Amino acid sequence: MDQSSGKLAHWLAFYMCKGLGIKTLLALSQTHSLVSLFDLSSNELQQLGLTANQASNLLGTNWQQVDYYQQQIMQNNITVICFFDALYPTDLKQIASAPLLLFCKGDTSLLSSPQIAIVGSRNATPTGLEIASEFAYQLTLAGITVTSGMARGIDGAAHKGALAGSGKTIAVLGTGVDIYYPKRHKLLTDQVLEHGLLISEFLPGTAANAHNFPRRNRIISGLSLGVLIVEAEIKSGSLITVRYALEQNKEVFAVPGSIKNPLAQASHFLIKQGAKLVENVTDILDEVSFSYQSGLYNKDEPVNEESDCEVLNSIGFEVTSVDDIVRRAQWPIDKVLARLLDLELDDQIERVLDGYIKLSTRG
Repeated sequence: MDQSSGKLAHWLAFYMCKGLGIKTLLALSQTHSLVSLFDLSSNELQQLGLTANQASNLLGTNWQQVDYYQQQIMQNNITVICFFDALYPTDLKQIASAPLLLFCKGDTSLLSSPQIAIVGSRNATPTGLEIASEFAYQLTLAGITVTSGMARGIDGAAHKGALAGSGKTIAVLGTGVDIYYPKRHKLLTDQVLEHGLLISEFLPGTAANAHNFPRRNRIISGLSLGVLIVEAEIKSGSLITVRYALEQNKEVFAVPGSIKNPLAQASHFLIKQGAKLVENVTDILDEVSFSYQSGLYNKDEPVNEESDCEVLNSIGFEVTSVDDIVRRAQWPIDKVLARLLDLELDDQIERVLDGYIKLSTRG
């Protein structure tokens, strides 16, 4: 961490402050030293634009807990990169709800390297695993870093393929970077650590939680020039990554398969929507050299996060079920779920036991 931008303890305190989002911190940083906020009173913080709850939460920081995480970070040789640090990837800053902190183990210089994400089913076929591995291997020979999520199936095959050619790979984890998950990938995780990079937005010690894995998908796509989907069903987490890629104006590539293979459904659907059909790595390399100027297919426009967001308008201050949100917004459920995640990350809604509630203030 760049100490000139603030002490690690302060950044951890901001990170753990409920309701204090990156947008608020960005706005405050334009006129005030963020570290100085800890010396202000609640009234002074509110005069700067914080809500009463935000001010109370910040002033009520559990410094003992902050100290605990500092010790965990040092003991596990974790590098912490803050949004305001020079090492923070430029592309990642552009995404909605960019993580305030990145917890890293390994070669952090890879964050600024050109990357292609490879994603797909956890239950991939042998052919799918072979394709993912081969594409990863060929991409690394071309100097591209392969980024994926360390899940079993296509993710694991992509990491293995990258490492097979002494290439570089980044694993974006849905746990703390000190946690082995899945357990079967313990050796693979150690190999990525030795030859690549492990990163996570989650604090050390964070165990596997189903809610965390869709969140990390926005980072996988945010770091990459484009996303390659190898095998996946229509209703899969891989399509969340693809949707983020489209919203982030990134390229989407899809490997076709047999019409009798259920795991080819997502690729065929995306190809029909305009994703590039790829048969070899050259098909990808031809595109990424001008990825930010490419207009080969229509990308979904980012949904406005203000009052005209139909999903947000479908949620009340009382508990609103997902079924009710889908019915009111009249959106497909996969699109609703992706938007709910965005709104939750942006502190506009909160997930509760039986659905979601709208928050009166934004982070």
